[in-house]
Amino acid sequence: MATLGIFRSTRAFRPRQSFQKCQIGFIELRRNLSSYLVTPNELAEALKKSPPSPISTEPRVIPLCAAWFLPNDERKGIEVFREKRIPKARFFDLDKVIDKRSPYPHMLPSPKTFAEAMSSLGIRKEDTVVVYDSKELGIFSAPRVGWTLRVFGHPRVHLLNNFKIWVDEGHPTESGELYSVECNPYPIPKPDEVKVASFEEVREVAQDSNKEGAEGVQIIDARPNGRFTGKDPEPREGLSSGHMPGSINIPFTAVLDSKTKAFLPKEQLQKLFKEKGVDPSKPIISTCGTGVTAVVIDTALEVAGYGTPETRRVYDGSWTEWAQRVSTSDSLIRKDE
Repeated sequence: MATLGIFRSTRAFRPRQSFQKCQIGFIELRRNLSSYLVTPNELAEALKKSPPSPISTEPRVIPLCAAWFLPNDERKGIEVFREKRIPKARFFDLDKVIDKRSPYPHMLPSPKTFAEAMSSLGIRKEDTVVVYDSKELGIFSAPRVGWTLRVFGHPRVHLLNNFKIWVDEGHPTESGELYSVECNPYPIPKPDEVKVASFEEVREVAQDSNKEGAEGVQIIDARPNGRFTGKDPEPREGLSSGHMPGSINIPFTAVLDSKTKAFLPKEQLQKLFKEKGVDPSKPIISTCGTGVTAVVIDTALEVAGYGTPETRRVYDGSWTEWAQRVSTSDSLIRKDE
């Protein structure tokens, strides 16, 4: 922003008026994106007001593509990003911004690794980030990336609901190779550990399941029912399927519209969780295979008004860690007959 000089004429008030308009515009922008879930129309309007210009010093709205596919899927996130994306979007690689020292996939990165990734993407702390998925899947991995940004304290994070609808409604897209962005130093954050459940915490909950005097923490498993019951194998070779004692199975696809792949409305989500026996007054831990689709459930809980940011957590290691660390003699892997 240019430095304001000292003027004797009435023109001296114009820079202030301009600044006030800028402030009002930014306030309107924040108000328009007040909900965590953002519709395509809302994002399109926000991008018109505050595009991700590399030369602007004002807070910008930056679309962040988090497209990711399972290892056994031939499609790759970076490929679909090149094929079709929101104009000026950046790409967050879920396979790279992780804890590379961990034997488990997609574990949260260190604060330094996260800051380096945000810097390389040209994202500033004051920017509004709207994370979105591939049009093929609608909602899948973007909630995980949005949750990661929240864990590391990025102030303004939203989730597009969703890119499939964005494309279907005819909003602008672009294609081609990645373009260079100006890197901006991103401060190394302090993670919000309240949002993350550790293996030790989840094991204690599972061991106390159905015991008198237990705190009543609920575990929701987002994996498909066949893997939850133990009838179907896990996609990772050598990993036992099954479930944790006392856990509730709600496949992540159950919280999404079957046609649009967007989140169901609040009332339908509330009905679903009630039918599954989820108590909104008790703490909830979401889990899945590797900690990706668990956040789809966590987001649906937020939309439904179940729990608070302090009482909802995500088990980062999820089933991949669980099945490798629990002992078979502990009876902590259950299979339905």
